[in-house]
Amino acid sequence: MNEIILAQEAAATSFSGFGAIGYGLAAIGPGIGIGILVGKTLEGMARQPEMAGQLRTTMFLGIAFVEALALIGLVAGFLF
Repeated sequence: MNEIILAQEAAATSFSGFGAIGYGLAAIGPGIGIGILVGKTLEGMARQPEMAGQLRTTMFLGIAFVEALALIGLVAGFLF
């Protein structure tokens, strides 16, 4: 009987560190997204300086949405 209990305990493994690894992988996407977003905005400002204000506003909205994805990834890492 003791052998069965020991086999059950050996089969029950804990995956405690995978949440941090998952969030680390989830943070790569928003990081790349913000890099592309800011780079393209600066490129647009260089091409048309008169549109700089509107491009900057749109860039900040895009950054907010991308950061929301990063926060969703953080919460999902804690939930799962």
